[in-house]
Amino acid sequence: MISRALAAGHRPRAVLVLQQWLDDLRPLLDGLDVPVFVGESELLESLTGFNLHRGALASMHRPPLTPVSDLLRDARRVVVLEDIVDHTNVGAIFRSVAGLGADAVLVTPRCADPLYRRSVRVSMGTVLQVPWTRLPDWPDGATELRAAGFHIAALALADNARSLDEFAANAPERLAIVLGTEGDGLSRAALDAADTIVTIPMMHGVDSLNVASASAVALYALRSR
Repeated sequence: MISRALAAGHRPRAVLVLQQWLDDLRPLLDGLDVPVFVGESELLESLTGFNLHRGALASMHRPPLTPVSDLLRDARRVVVLEDIVDHTNVGAIFRSVAGLGADAVLVTPRCADPLYRRSVRVSMGTVLQVPWTRLPDWPDGATELRAAGFHIAALALADNARSLDEFAANAPERLAIVLGTEGDGLSRAALDAADTIVTIPMMHGVDSLNVASASAVALYALRSR
């Protein structure tokens, strides 16, 4: 994850590392003016509060948020996370975005922080390379998406929903996929702001998937070809 962060242009503030991992880390930090603190596992665990089993921990400068308009300019597939509060789900969705080829992620004001340590770890560091920003308002932010030429598809259960298979067969060129919070799903306002409501066909009496799993299924089906 440290390597991925550095490759994406993030600037380290400091690094904490076990002695046996120092030589592996040294080439990554070559030419950077950054303090590296070395200690035994017991000391590092007492400092961090958890077992540093990967051997290294880095503190990075938080980059400024990119304006929404800049992020949308060249994008074709974006994902909107509405009020998703579980950092594990946020990280897993970012990993799906990176692996399945969406261009950017927009998070609503009440969504969990993608740069929280657990989100970064679950995403395997992809939150550090996937372009993302926070919408200042939602669902008013849907207006900016539509003005940029995006078709807004809300992933939800609804009587008027279209099957993902049917929708993907003729998907719009510029598409924003909206995913809702873990408990209640998308808000009524988000559904009203959508151009299309899309649902994943399910079997055996199961009506839905975990939001992170649903993101992977939808992104695969709707990937740019």
